[in-house]
Amino acid sequence: MPDLNLLARCAARRAEVVRQLAAVGGGVAVLPTAPEALRNRDADYPYRHDSYFYYLTGFTEPHSLLVLQATACGQSRSVLFCRDKDTEREIWDGFRWGPEAAREAFGVDAALSINSLDAELPKLLADQPAVWWPFAVHPGLETRVEGWLSAVRALARTGVTAPRTQHDLCAVLDDMRLFKDAYELDVIRRAAAISAQGHIRAMQASSRGLRQPPPQGLREYHLEAELLHTFRQGGAQAPAYGSIVAAGANACVLHYRASEAPVRAGELVLIDAACELDGYASDITRTFPADGRFTGPQRALYDVVLAAQSAALAAAVEGARFTDPHDVALRVLAQGLLDHGLIARGKVSDVDGVIATGAYKRFYMHRTSHWMGMDVHDCGDYAEPGEAIDIQPDGSRKRPARILRESMVLTIEPGLYVRAADDVPAAFHGIGIRIEDDIAVRAGGQPCEVLTAAAPKTVADIEAVMR
Repeated sequence: MPDLNLLARCAARRAEVVRQLAAVGGGVAVLPTAPEALRNRDADYPYRHDSYFYYLTGFTEPHSLLVLQATACGQSRSVLFCRDKDTEREIWDGFRWGPEAAREAFGVDAALSINSLDAELPKLLADQPAVWWPFAVHPGLETRVEGWLSAVRALARTGVTAPRTQHDLCAVLDDMRLFKDAYELDVIRRAAAISAQGHIRAMQASSRGLRQPPPQGLREYHLEAELLHTFRQGGAQAPAYGSIVAAGANACVLHYRASEAPVRAGELVLIDAACELDGYASDITRTFPADGRFTGPQRALYDVVLAAQSAALAAAVEGARFTDPHDVALRVLAQGLLDHGLIARGKVSDVDGVIATGAYKRFYMHRTSHWMGMDVHDCGDYAEPGEAIDIQPDGSRKRPARILRESMVLTIEPGLYVRAADDVPAAFHGIGIRIEDDIAVRAGGQPCEVLTAAAPKTVADIEAVMR
């Protein structure tokens, strides 16, 4: 049976969507789930539902679609389209609810066969002022919507009218999903705890594997295997994204994928990996010495990145702007680049110069944060709604960054990546470091809650756990 706590929240979310649609005159919202994806020949990729659809239904079967009708006076109706009950297919593919059971179990007003979708949608759209659907999310959906609208327009001579306007449903859902309720925060905490254990296990496997290497030598994929084992053993359904396990200079490739490269003593290993639990992601990056002991140059840069992250965490408080953690982290990183000779003071004299010229981008080329939730790079506007656009001295337009508010969840992930080059001190060549945690903003200016704090990140804690 589905989680009743989750379903109550889904019902409340549907009611909020209806309220917002009613406030602008009413209409119909159409929201499909994700399609199944063929891996090769007759084998599919593991199925994962659409996050928007799951947010409003808690329903995880493919070939499903939700319709919400809302009138300006507050009346509403929810209709779930799903696969028919089919005991023969269930022998091959597993249990499916079927419309009759799904209606009662998931609390919608009606449930119909997905096979009747093209016949029923024009009826649901008839005489409605507007249709809302997620733009640029489901390839081909715009064509289907136009087909349903055309079927309604064909009835014009009988007095039936078609919706005159179309709106992006994501504009409503994105802002709702940006704020996590207590249930969502609890699931993310549990996902983070499982992921943290995976990082600990990988750290320990690295130092152990170098002392007693497998026949082919310790490889990146050995450490990835430890992560995947921990995720599934902890009850998570899958990794939240493709795991990055990068040994040595591979850590300087931001989206590197775990591969066959050897893990060697004296080098760093960067792991960016975390699990998804019950539809919610976690996102952790840790960097550690493969053999459990930082060298001098490694520790020097690691301390810079850790200090930058600490400054960013302190800046991530209610009332601050989304960009504030990045700005403070960047100043710490810029100072570190100057102090360790990665940026020559003869070219740029101070931190302000490093930032103004963009000299840091050679070593730090990404932002410090992103929203996180059902998707690891979660939806939500990064600019503050309703605030006027600032016109810069050069004539460019800048939207003011989003104000951080209680129950927003985001990452804090500064890094430094030093590729070998003639003008870079050789001691730092091939060092890539990123430290990433997930945080929840607290009320009243309190320090943020670090949801992933169980994953070691100080030099002392990393070296201790690897012993």
